[in-house]
Amino acid sequence: MQLIYWSSTVLVSIALLLSSISYIFHQATIDGVRDLGFPDSFRIQLAVLKLIAVVILLVPTVPHQIKEWAYVGAVLFYITAIVAHWAHKDPFYFNLINLFFIGLLVVSNIYLHKL
Repeated sequence: MQLIYWSSTVLVSIALLLSSISYIFHQATIDGVRDLGFPDSFRIQLAVLKLIAVVILLVPTVPHQIKEWAYVGAVLFYITAIVAHWAHKDPFYFNLINLFFIGLLVVSNIYLHKL
């Protein structure tokens, strides 16, 4: 059970971390977020919140109730991305990737409560 929990949690955390770094440093991502209609302040806010979620998800001593909020926030990140990409008429595989990470979050959350 621990292997499933940590595997899913680490994969999601890596995705959130890379996304956060990309939001701050990668010009193509910065331009892409703007193209989706979001202001720079929202991009920075998402980057910071994703970093906070990574820390909360990966630190074992964080209380489960706090982790629940990180799960909810991360799912909201992915839902927002799905809606934005859908409205922007981006290729469907963008949404499949986001749905995959929502699925990993669900698995991680389920196995968190089984530990």
